[in-house]
Amino acid sequence: MSHIKTNAMRILDRKKIEYNIITYDSSDGKIDGISVTNKLGEDPKVVYKTLVLQGSSNNIYVFVTPVEEEIDLKKAAVCAGEKSIKMIAVKDIMKLTGYIRGGCSPIGMKKDYKTFVNISALDINKIIVSGGKIGTQIEISTEDLAEVTNCEFKDFIKH
Repeated sequence: MSHIKTNAMRILDRKKIEYNIITYDSSDGKIDGISVTNKLGEDPKVVYKTLVLQGSSNNIYVFVTPVEEEIDLKKAAVCAGEKSIKMIAVKDIMKLTGYIRGGCSPIGMKKDYKTFVNISALDINKIIVSGGKIGTQIEISTEDLAEVTNCEFKDFIKH
């Protein structure tokens, strides 16, 4: 089956990074992380969602976290060296990232934003993140994701 390449996939191809494309049916409109994980039949500890936040300095940051977990904004602010941090408005996702809500990949955004991946990703070999469009996920080694996003691994989820 041929897939329309997303910006994330083109970048991985250009860097000769191995990945698997995983697709799911999104026609029911259920595109949240838990629904996607269930559709994929995957362990929620390996499926991560991409969140885009803005610091009090107006800088934009990307946080990649397990789908079942909730981000702790205080911890996220500390990670980013910000006084405070908040989620960006849904209406701003496309303008800032080039992706739409539900299809926002941490790979290949319009700009290279500072990216943080939750430290729990270091416990797994492969991680599943958005492929850059709704209905498409990418399975990639955690090491390769770190290389392509130049991320830092930090703890920023609520415990």
